[in-house]
Amino acid sequence: MRIKMSLRPITEIAKQANIPEEFVLPYGKYVAKIDLSLINANQNRENGKLVLVTAITPTPLGEGKTVNTIGLSEGLNYIGKKAIACIRQPSLGPVFGVKGGAAGGGQAEVLPMETLNLHLTGDIHAITAAHDLASAALDSRLYHEDRLGDEFTAQTGLARLNIDVNRIVWKRVIDHNDRALRNITVGVGGGLNGVERRDGFEITAASELMAILALASDLQDMRARIGRIILAYNTQGQPITAEQLEVAGAMTVLLKNAINPNLMQTVENTPVLIHAGPFANIAHGNSSVIADRIALKLADYVVTEAGFGSDMGMEKFFNIKYRQAGIKADCVVLVATVRSLKSNSGKYNIKPGQAIPKEISESNVELLEIGAANLAWHIKNAKSYGLQVIVAINRFPHDSEEELAFLQKYAVEHGAFACEVSEVFTKGGKGAEKLANHVIKACEMPSEIKLPYPNTMPLIDKIQTMVKKYGANKANLSAKAIENIKEIEALKLDHLPLCIAKTPMSISADANLKNVPTNFDVDISHLAISAGAGFIRVYAGNVMTMPGLGTNPAYRQIDIDKDGNIVGLS
Repeated sequence: MRIKMSLRPITEIAKQANIPEEFVLPYGKYVAKIDLSLINANQNRENGKLVLVTAITPTPLGEGKTVNTIGLSEGLNYIGKKAIACIRQPSLGPVFGVKGGAAGGGQAEVLPMETLNLHLTGDIHAITAAHDLASAALDSRLYHEDRLGDEFTAQTGLARLNIDVNRIVWKRVIDHNDRALRNITVGVGGGLNGVERRDGFEITAASELMAILALASDLQDMRARIGRIILAYNTQGQPITAEQLEVAGAMTVLLKNAINPNLMQTVENTPVLIHAGPFANIAHGNSSVIADRIALKLADYVVTEAGFGSDMGMEKFFNIKYRQAGIKADCVVLVATVRSLKSNSGKYNIKPGQAIPKEISESNVELLEIGAANLAWHIKNAKSYGLQVIVAINRFPHDSEEELAFLQKYAVEHGAFACEVSEVFTKGGKGAEKLANHVIKACEMPSEIKLPYPNTMPLIDKIQTMVKKYGANKANLSAKAIENIKEIEALKLDHLPLCIAKTPMSISADANLKNVPTNFDVDISHLAISAGAGFIRVYAGNVMTMPGLGTNPAYRQIDIDKDGNIVGLS
């Protein structure tokens, strides 16, 4: 492996990206925020091409999607194109849990890695503070209305909201995995402690504010979206918004700096914009509209990553981000690995932290061919949105030439525009040279985005359309889900797109159904409205919005050495 290049001051990286000095807000030597007004300053420039990176069904082995997002941006620069990567900010929950950070790795890594994975410029903490301010305001209003009763309006001059204590839908958030907080009681004892009620925590990445930050077009749009957030319902069944609670303005103030994207660099000094971090199983799983728009005016090619597989973050890129912002991808890069496809064969029950079965590490084309059906499904799914699909095989040292040759042939036979071995972890941009050339050719091909349903389609039909796209026979809606649909229709919000919350570990909604499941139904437990973010959450199966820590969490390896250096962070 060649020696990593040294970090350059972030002001130099900004200059390299043609960002004028007046739009650069340094946070130390190697990080800066970029003033979002740069969008308006560059509005007359032609947009570059947008490359959307997705993956096969993820496994505990990892596919290297972020590594290849970073590596491909380096590869495009390596062959003489001007490229910028746009990625999401890591959550501390996975960093200290099992998954680790999200900076890439090897010669395809964002630096300083520790800065990216730990706090960065405080955006996630700002979201936590703004979210929990709304929680505090809601419980305070509930307490004072309950305490004063009919005298509330006379004493305060405010109309009563008449909050239904059993229909408060705004949980609290924290940026850690903590299963003990999933279900809690607040206001214990009543009286001066407030109104006693059941509540819970979600991880900050699950907050609607995180999705709003990622989807807002500017500060005023973010302010309007926050005002539309539904926090609770009153005793007459009508929604109570952040605007009605008069907390939306203060929430926006807490996010005033967070709306500016963060600029960092890769090992090879390629500029990277990092902004927002919504999860793709419970939100839309893409970095911000603002970062994309800034990057598209600065670069020939922008490489961005969607969370999990093509049935998750990629699908939501098109159905949510594209519908709202009009940001169009020009091609899709689908990341796969030999070992993950073998794992997807369904012959092994691989758990995080467990040893990899030797059959997966050994050359075995027969086993690979079984698991490759998952790759074929994702190629077909990605192509259904109207774009060319390039498969990137993220190479590992034990991959045999026979296996790699088989996958390259298999991918093209099953509809891929091209399939190339990626060696970005060990070689950086040079390891993506061939992949980058395929991407350039694919981006020049004519394309037209095809969405699976129109906004006007009835809500039930949208749900049935999407689960059938996964290969299901049908969606089975619970009584609660049917009730939710009627409520959404009554509020005239049924035109919003779907954000299907399901396991990322299967194309279906059952994590135990591996490879390409057939002959299954999808059970829909309930629906919820993200009125500010602008989508309807459809919960399929048991989806946790607050992860828990495992028996061997990553934080056990993280420490400070005698020289003050962080060790054990990945």
